[in-house]
Amino acid sequence: MSKVVLITGGSSGIGKSIGEFLTTKGYEVFGTSRNPDRYPASKFRLLALDVADITSIENAIKTVVETSGRIDVLINNAGAGITGPIEETPDVEIKRNFETNLFGPINVIKAVLPQMRQQNSGLIINITSIAGYMGLPYRGIYSASKGALELITEAFRMEIKDFSIQMTNLAPGDFATNIAAGRFHAPVTKGSPYETKYGSVLKAIDEDVDKGNDPSLVANAVYKIINTSNPKIHYKVGAFMQKFSVVLKRILPDKVYEKLLLSHYKI
Repeated sequence: MSKVVLITGGSSGIGKSIGEFLTTKGYEVFGTSRNPDRYPASKFRLLALDVADITSIENAIKTVVETSGRIDVLINNAGAGITGPIEETPDVEIKRNFETNLFGPINVIKAVLPQMRQQNSGLIINITSIAGYMGLPYRGIYSASKGALELITEAFRMEIKDFSIQMTNLAPGDFATNIAAGRFHAPVTKGSPYETKYGSVLKAIDEDVDKGNDPSLVANAVYKIINTSNPKIHYKVGAFMQKFSVVLKRILPDKVYEKLLLSHYKI
């Protein structure tokens, strides 16, 4: 029996790549989008789901179960980028980012757990970010929301271990996706005390994404995790130096690591 996979945010970028790859491997894949009708050429079925709308989450999960009888794998991939000086980032945008990157995945997990508990099996993969391991300048909100999901996963794993349900994090580095076009950018405001440095860092961030790796590498990592009997708590995928930066964060004194980041971003 082929495994049934539900991927939030499956219409583009990393989610689309994961869905297409798993489809070629024989999995029964359901993706989600807030507007699935915009993607008639999708190679797997897309369901309407907004991670900020609990009713839409419940309806999508109900559809998968009614169609296939189970959900073997949930991939919490839907997410949003955000950049800007924290001081100048509107509160409404900060809250919206946490709704998408943290509260949304939590709500999807809470909605799928009863079905997986009934099955006495299941795997949940939360797509986080290497940025979630460190507070990055002008990406502090994004770092915080993704870092919070990493910690939530650690706690969740221990709470659900008696139900034969596994959970893990997969943290990508920079990949060539459309995240830069879709994220909220606090404007580079003329006369702002952050104008010069934020403008410079924002340009560097966009260039890193444009030069990022092929998202198929994330799809391959997901496939390997699904076929691992006892997944680790944390996985990382991306360029060597991005993954190594997490190691450096762990072993270097805080101020030394901070100086490395300041040097990297030329601020």
